[in-house]
Amino acid sequence: MTGLSALRADRDFAPNAQDPLPPGRQTGLAGQSPARGVPGLAPLMALSRGRREVTVALLDGPVDVGHPELAAGHITEIPGRLRGTCARASDAACAHGTSVAGILAAKRGSSAPGLCPGCTLLVRPVFAEAAAGGTDPPTAAPEDLAEAITDAIGAGARLINLSIALIRPSPRAGRSMEAVLDYAARRGVLVVAAAGNRGMLGGSPITRHHGVIPVVACDARGRPMSESNLGPSIGRRGLAAPGDRILSLAAGGGSRPVSGTSVAAPVVTGTIALLWSEFPAAPAAQLRHAVTRAHGPARRTIAPPVLDAAAAYRFLAESTAGKR
Repeated sequence: MTGLSALRADRDFAPNAQDPLPPGRQTGLAGQSPARGVPGLAPLMALSRGRREVTVALLDGPVDVGHPELAAGHITEIPGRLRGTCARASDAACAHGTSVAGILAAKRGSSAPGLCPGCTLLVRPVFAEAAAGGTDPPTAAPEDLAEAITDAIGAGARLINLSIALIRPSPRAGRSMEAVLDYAARRGVLVVAAAGNRGMLGGSPITRHHGVIPVVACDARGRPMSESNLGPSIGRRGLAAPGDRILSLAAGGGSRPVSGTSVAAPVVTGTIALLWSEFPAAPAAQLRHAVTRAHGPARRTIAPPVLDAAAAYRFLAESTAGKR
């Protein structure tokens, strides 16, 4: 979303999608389906809606759980300082959280992708809705995000989606992120994070962490979008996924196309959730290897390959034979 240059000095994280449209209800708009850009994703979606025991945490803005196209029966709020449901559909934090939730948990056959509506979606907002009449973009402090990650792990999350960007890296943010991401790795929780939309070369304390899968947005031809951040850690351990005008849910009803790494990240998260649903005995390390390494050798580039659900499925089928 726009307005990142106006972030308040005491906040370091902000929503990440480069959204071409204002928040609110939008209908009749053309958009892309991520299944067209990920090999094997369409057959995987036909095979599974996801299992309830595969728990995905969405750490973002609040979600419009009353949206008629959301699989709300599988959405649970993690208690925290911020409420998980939207008070105003026009709010930027609500718009962002609802769009990301639509990619993961919209009903099948709806306007949004709805990659894993059968999984359990845990909603733990880190972005507060603005005060009435407020114009500041939604942001969060590093300690807020660290607390939310800890809460999500405590609530049983196996996957955590971070469609957020670290705007101004600092020693404080680095220390808090390293500690909580180390904890997630020890607990066998996979963390998928947006690489960021500032068109920069490098990384952040989140995307550089060994336990995180950073995600770049690509266009319909699989080329990284010019806004996506790239870098050595992103290229070595990350993935690219469709993030160009993906149709998802709009807070207040209807749908809208959204773009950016915030959109690409839940495509990866949702695909992993489906794979884990099909291979529930696979440990986290095996899932990570399946999606990041199964389709090619070790990499030394700054741009990651496109997610290949078919290659990941084949790897898991061969390596877990007899264990499903």
